[in-house]
Amino acid sequence: MCVWVGLGRILVRHGFDHVPVESALSGKSLVMGVMAGLRTADRRLARRAIAWGPPWVRQVAPAVEEAAEHTKLWWAAAAVMAATGRWRGRTAAAAGVTAMVTAQVLSNAVAKQLYRRRRPPQEWVPPQELRDRPDTSSFPSGHTAAVFAFATVWPAAGAACGVSAVMVAAERIHSGAHYPADVAAGGVIGLATVPLVRAAPRLLRRVL
Repeated sequence: MCVWVGLGRILVRHGFDHVPVESALSGKSLVMGVMAGLRTADRRLARRAIAWGPPWVRQVAPAVEEAAEHTKLWWAAAAVMAATGRWRGRTAAAAGVTAMVTAQVLSNAVAKQLYRRRRPPQEWVPPQELRDRPDTSSFPSGHTAAVFAFATVWPAAGAACGVSAVMVAAERIHSGAHYPADVAAGGVIGLATVPLVRAAPRLLRRVL
C-alpha cells in the first residue's frame, strides 16, 4: 500500500493527478494476474516434462547430468581446443572458460541470492532423481547459464557444444531440478555474458 501511496504522490507532483486510482489498481491487478498465469503455466509444463518420456530417456539422462556436473564436458572441450587449435584454439578456449565462469557467478552468486525459489515438489520427481538434487534456489539454472555461455562465445564452440547445451537444459527440467522458467533465465544469463566477455579486453585497455 505504501508503494501505491508513493506512486500517487509522484503522479500528482508531475501533473498526473487526473489519473483515476481505479486505473492504477486495475493495472496492478492485470500485472499480478499475468504473473500468476505465467507461474501456473510454468508449474504445469514442469510437471508434464518430468512425467514425460520413454524409459530410455531416464537411462540417458544420468550421463548428460554427469557430463554437466561441475561443467566437466566444457572444461574437456576447452582443453581439446587449446591443445589442437593453436593460437586461435587457445583464445577460443580461454574466452569460453571465462564466459562459463562469469555466467556461473552471475547465476549462482547473484541471481540465486536475489530471488529464492523452491525446487519442483518432491512428489513430482522419481525417487532416484532426488538423491543428488541440490537444495539451493531453483531460479535460475546455473548449469544452463554456464553451458550456453561457453557454447555461444565462439562459433567453433557453439558448433561443437550447442547440441549438448540444449540437452543439458532439457535434462534439468526432466530430472525435476528446475522449472522451465529457471532454465530459460539461465540461458538468457549465459547469452548475456558473451558480450561482456568480448568487450572486456577493450574496457581493460581503456582503464589501463
